[in-house]
Amino acid sequence: MTGVRRPGPGLRRSTFLRASAAAAFGAGRVGGAVGGAPGGAGGSEGLRVVKVRDLTGPGITTRFRMEATDLGIPVRTPDGRMLFVFGDTFEEARVGGGWWRSPVGLHSTTARLDEGITWSGAVGGRYAHQLWAYEHDNPLFSTQLPSDVILLGGSLFLHVSVHRGWGSVLWSEIWRSEDSGTTWRHTGARFPGNAHGGLFQLLTWALGEDGYVYVYSTGYGRNGPLLLHRVRAEAVAEPTAYEPWGYRAGSWAWGHAPTPVLEGGFGELCLRRLDGRWLLVCFNAGEGRIEAFVLDRPTADLARAYRRTLIHGTAWGQEAGPYVAQPYGGYVVPGSRLDDLHLTVSQWRTGTETGWPYRVMQFRVRGLEPH
Repeated sequence: MTGVRRPGPGLRRSTFLRASAAAAFGAGRVGGAVGGAPGGAGGSEGLRVVKVRDLTGPGITTRFRMEATDLGIPVRTPDGRMLFVFGDTFEEARVGGGWWRSPVGLHSTTARLDEGITWSGAVGGRYAHQLWAYEHDNPLFSTQLPSDVILLGGSLFLHVSVHRGWGSVLWSEIWRSEDSGTTWRHTGARFPGNAHGGLFQLLTWALGEDGYVYVYSTGYGRNGPLLLHRVRAEAVAEPTAYEPWGYRAGSWAWGHAPTPVLEGGFGELCLRRLDGRWLLVCFNAGEGRIEAFVLDRPTADLARAYRRTLIHGTAWGQEAGPYVAQPYGGYVVPGSRLDDLHLTVSQWRTGTETGWPYRVMQFRVRGLEPH
């Protein structure tokens, strides 16, 4: 699509995180006053947000040989546990420190989310092994990063993007597990990196009561809008079965060429059905914050939707409550409700020699449900 700037080859992830933070500071938004009236963009009136605990780091995930990691995308598994899927992971508490893997997974049997998520084991055995074998920085690509994971029937489906230098996506693909995340196989589904103008590289998905999986997507540049697609659950691994939502001749309809459903610059996305509503959580990179949209249906007008800021960016040394330095991600933990929401939030201190903190945290949000 025209007008969307896409990253060039070899750009580093830290470049985009620093650019997002700088843009937000320049506009006076990070650590500043909460913007927006009730129901408007950026408003967070009435929310109570607290950090529950760090989920990764020294002494927490050291036994899995993964002290530095991010994302932590959760899903309920067929056997009743929770699986959390992480991105670029390193053995030492620094970016680039030791054994590099992505994606990796940890299981949890935590029943009381308010007491903090704990780990029951790692995919791969004693240590957190990569979910499938490949070499990082090989002649073709550098890493594979997870977007989202969904449970359909008795199978887990994981969407990942293949990067040649972070942000330069060659293609994305879907993997499947039929044993609660222990082993994975490629479904054969592959989407070109330039599909839909590069706006189908990073996605989130959730199953509706009508049998369709609804998919919001964007690019990895943190500067693109959102697109919406749907696909029958049984065809989720068939790229040609994805149907776009678009605007043409004065009306929106399925099957039209995909049209942005929300303008802006977005990163990580998480769509879930909670309490009879649809909840979309996204990293608004242009504003340096993590936001939530509460919707009656996936095709609702996001520009007019009930919208709240969950996590505000702030400066290092000024963190408290919902104010977090260099946040991103924002994934809904199974067992959440709209009025008692738990999220995994990532944080990476770029521009330092160690690249630490580079971790995943658990936050609790109360008061989100519209009244």
